[in-house]
Amino acid sequence: MTTLLTVAQLTIDYRLRQGGSLRAVKSCSFSVDCGEVVAIVGESGSGKSTTAAALVGLLNRQALLRAGSIQFDGQRLEHASPSQWRQLRGREIGFVPQDPAQALNPIQTIRKQMIEALTLHGVAKHDATGRLPALLADVGLGDSQRVLASYPHQLSGGMRQRILLAMAMCHHPKLIIADEPTSALDVSVQKQVLDTLTGIVASQHIALLLITHDLNLALERADRILVMQEGHLVESGTPQKLLYQSQHRYTRQLLAASPAFLTVPYRKPRTAAAEPLMQAENLTKHFVLPGGTMFSAVNAVSFPILRGATTSLVGESGSGKSTTVRMLSGLERADAGQVIFDGVIFRALSDFQQPTFRRRVQIVYQNPYASLNPKMTLEAIITEPLQAFNVGNKQTRRERAAELLAAVDLSVTLLNVRPSALSGGQRQRVAIARALSISPELLILDEPVSALDVVVQAQILKLLDRLQREKGLTYLFISHDLAVVRKISDYVVIMQHGNIVEQGEAQRIFTSPTSPYTRQLLAHIPGNGDPKITNQAAYYIA
Repeated sequence: MTTLLTVAQLTIDYRLRQGGSLRAVKSCSFSVDCGEVVAIVGESGSGKSTTAAALVGLLNRQALLRAGSIQFDGQRLEHASPSQWRQLRGREIGFVPQDPAQALNPIQTIRKQMIEALTLHGVAKHDATGRLPALLADVGLGDSQRVLASYPHQLSGGMRQRILLAMAMCHHPKLIIADEPTSALDVSVQKQVLDTLTGIVASQHIALLLITHDLNLALERADRILVMQEGHLVESGTPQKLLYQSQHRYTRQLLAASPAFLTVPYRKPRTAAAEPLMQAENLTKHFVLPGGTMFSAVNAVSFPILRGATTSLVGESGSGKSTTVRMLSGLERADAGQVIFDGVIFRALSDFQQPTFRRRVQIVYQNPYASLNPKMTLEAIITEPLQAFNVGNKQTRRERAAELLAAVDLSVTLLNVRPSALSGGQRQRVAIARALSISPELLILDEPVSALDVVVQAQILKLLDRLQREKGLTYLFISHDLAVVRKISDYVVIMQHGNIVEQGEAQRIFTSPTSPYTRQLLAHIPGNGDPKITNQAAYYIA
């Protein structure tokens, strides 16, 4: 094969505000051949996204390329000018960023943004307009007229991600760099996006550099995998080599932390004797769309949330699970049906506003970066619910905050720091501590680990399990990641198009599903059913 990209001894520092610098990438060397799929895996802070940014000339102002070389298709790029990068980026190197919500302009239509991507490199506007339907069709979006007229917020996450892929592909680049392109997508949409991406790469002999924290995805999709830890490239090889002959302790740690590599697939069920703490009964919600069309978001759904156990609500984007959760927590009025909490019927929104309910039910949100006030110290964040319910005094609240930090395995020395000083995993621990501050009985966990890498994800899941055993907590766990659901759940509820298609004990759902949709979701888990992954899982964890 012909080598397209060669990176040699790449070293990148970040300037620190207080002075000095932090080395983010340390003498990293690798290559990518034409038509090859290479994945870089590693936890948050490993340097993988910084490496990707250097390869497309998008390092931020605090980053300094200290040493090393980048050679792409015979061109040296480590000292390329902004104008050189503008010529390369989009035309010869396509880039698919992680978050389509941030990458797309919210006040411009998709048509305008795609035309700009084409005309930026010399395509006439008339020709660009004519190419749009074919570009969308290439990434599996057939209703081009509606999509092009839409603004980003009017499209699903999977559609937005495929639009970014179409924009990256529009000039037929030689290399695509995709930075966590599926981390926020459910398994079905994730599979669609990856099938589209790898299909285009194969048919057009394009090289793909895939940046991901999902080792299962890399094992399934890549020809070669590079493992990064703390800025170092610690191991590389084919998926078979990493599975059968992994040499580095960190690679084995990534394998062991992955929810798909479970030595004990299901925890001992806690549902047999459990009574519902909360129950959804025929919850229904309709929305009126522009033009007066009625849309049924949730259709008469009923399921229990079992006391002292974990009930997981699963479904792809648009399944109705978020609307259901909003009705269960009193943030959305149901058009029909009711919620029963500890034997009491709740129908009106005012029922949910009672202090006794708000103290007993707390929510932990998906994004630990957005859910914590950046201007508040950890002490203030954790004690805010105590102040809201007038519990204790300043001294007892501070003691409670210290106690909760210890409970979530954080040092009490962090009480006076702000969220910006913490990693993603540490922030999520603080969010859990805050939710626990007023001793609730039910935690609603809304995608609490989807933004975290597998090592930190495993730590948070272990923490949640321990807290549940110690405090008798009840969890409603919302997720699109079935591998995580399998690890943590006692009872599973599967939603599709506003309806419950299947529910039951976790082991039964995962071993003997009755719904074709459930079987489809299970089949779409990266690595699920792949003998080279599943047959060797226990061996490599051991």
